[in-house]
Amino acid sequence: MQTPLISISNLTKYYGKTRGIENVSLEVSEGEIFGFIGPNGAGKSTTIRILMNLIFPDAGTAKIMDLDVTRSKEIIMQNVGYVPADANAYTGLRVNEFLRYCGSFYKIRPKQERIDQLSAWFELDLNRKIADLSFGNRKKVSIIQSILHRPRLLILDEPTTGLDPLMQSKFLELLRMENTNGTTIFFSSHLLNEVQKFCKRVAIIKEGIIVGVEEIETLRKKQLKKVSIEFEKTSDIENFNMDGMQKNSLLSDRNL
Repeated sequence: MQTPLISISNLTKYYGKTRGIENVSLEVSEGEIFGFIGPNGAGKSTTIRILMNLIFPDAGTAKIMDLDVTRSKEIIMQNVGYVPADANAYTGLRVNEFLRYCGSFYKIRPKQERIDQLSAWFELDLNRKIADLSFGNRKKVSIIQSILHRPRLLILDEPTTGLDPLMQSKFLELLRMENTNGTTIFFSSHLLNEVQKFCKRVAIIKEGIIVGVEEIETLRKKQLKKVSIEFEKTSDIENFNMDGMQKNSLLSDRNL
């Protein structure tokens, strides 16, 4: 059996007395586009920050490529790209300077051609200072730096926040291409719609606990629809109720 690319077992983190996550366990296979969904504050970012070795767990284990994230950071980081929920960067640098600096972290440094191609894809001006960019354009910079080195695993924490609908679509198209070329994608979002369109499988987290891991197709079948009906007059409500009673009566007769 193939070893999962991400393996998390009973991962727990508290911030003082405040719950972060409790006994989180999940596995992501190589080549998957895996969704990680839950409301804000559910524990998505805490889980991801532990995977990225930015914070340490109180209990449990997290592995990437079968390597413990707290013991093998250097090897793991050579093979992982990461987009945080915020979009911070060195504001004094120009976009191209920052991306070249990010590329210098890797043993095989990305070529300028790769920077040019990705920047053109996102319609991003390489000569502008990061300090002068909007939040959406800073998010583009964050996305580009995460895939410059063609990572084996891409970890995305609310990556579409700040992108307009057109750029969101282009971003997801690019991710599909990267996945076709072998990149595994771990995609965190609080938008079910977004995850349903893009991911194959999803883990659902609520109040720090994994409440389910589902195939997207299975999740769609379980999804309930809520219907709201508004009436202009009270008489409309009475007529509606009467019609409903008549229909129920007919159905009862047929069942007999």
